[in-house]
Amino acid sequence: MEKLSRLIAPPYDVIDPAERARYAALDADNIVHVMLPEAPPGRPDDERYRAAAERLSSWRGSGVLKRDPDPALYVMAQDFTLPNGERRTRRGVFAAVAAEGYEPRRVRPHEHTHAGPKADRLALMQATATNIESIFLLAPDPDRALAKAVAAVAEGKPDATAELNGVGIRLWIVRDVSRFPFPDSPLYIADGHHRYETASAYAKENPAADRVLALIVSAEDPGLAVLPTHRVIFGPGRDLEHMLPRWRDWFDVVPVSPGRDPVETLASLGRERTACIVADRTRMIALVMHPGVLPDRLPALAQSQAVRDLDVARVESLVVKEILGAGTTTPTLRYVADAKQALDTVQHGGAAVAVLLNPTKVEQVFAVADAGDVMPPKSTYFIPKVPSGLVLRPL
Repeated sequence: MEKLSRLIAPPYDVIDPAERARYAALDADNIVHVMLPEAPPGRPDDERYRAAAERLSSWRGSGVLKRDPDPALYVMAQDFTLPNGERRTRRGVFAAVAAEGYEPRRVRPHEHTHAGPKADRLALMQATATNIESIFLLAPDPDRALAKAVAAVAEGKPDATAELNGVGIRLWIVRDVSRFPFPDSPLYIADGHHRYETASAYAKENPAADRVLALIVSAEDPGLAVLPTHRVIFGPGRDLEHMLPRWRDWFDVVPVSPGRDPVETLASLGRERTACIVADRTRMIALVMHPGVLPDRLPALAQSQAVRDLDVARVESLVVKEILGAGTTTPTLRYVADAKQALDTVQHGGAAVAVLLNPTKVEQVFAVADAGDVMPPKSTYFIPKVPSGLVLRPL
């Protein structure tokens, strides 16, 4: 367990330079050396991809990586703690999924992507001819057949264990691939839009590499957890008092006393209506949307009904944009997953305002993807992240 724990890391897109250095220092064979490669001293930066391929080749030659001789699936369980202290276990199965883009509608996105990350990931894939890390897919599973099959495997003794940032990891190798009833219905990307589109682009160049490594989790898995990503705004001139008259057109304004748990309060207020909590250095208020104000009175939300139904879309349009536009200075917007951290940043970190949201529901992710639409940025935060380095797939 200890050795494997030194070799794995979170996905590439949540690792900043300081974190990259920390993982690299854990072990010369940590996955970041290939996943986020650096060019050797004295060589141009664009040679980092060749360096990744060379290191990957050396790992294969020395036995750091060993290829399974037969087809296999890999069940993973992650034991983690939610911010409220609740313990959960999320289970899924690593498999190879068709890298065919979105046109067949068998894999469905809910986010926009950007050219820069895709170019970077494609260059790495071209150099290494390997899925260095997986994407994360959700499977509708109304009869819970997939969830039950995965849970049954997870009852046995794991083939490997590890720990990553407080999350316990157990892995099982499954040789009988027929025991998993993968659904015929579409799969939905929870995390890894850039990686899936990169793999699909690579498959066009290399038709034999028409699969991508994916962790598939049943939407009915009891450990599946989605957190909100809160908004923290920096910039002077954003006093809540000046924005309240506008907000009262859309919301009931409810004071939140300092002694109340803001996350629990928000969850309670948001059960039937869209709600958010807004805090500056002097006060904390809840905004609870008036019944029946949407969609006719909200022309700014011109997307599909599935997007107009999202709390995060309504709050972005009516609350966050109002705050961003309130002052004369250029604001800075930061996304924070932890509510306490967001509020502390207002009190002690120089932020002007924090906006706390309730989490997006999994069925809303499906609805937006089915509508062919995309959510606002940072609408979902699935935890825990899928570790990189447990399973790689040569192309």
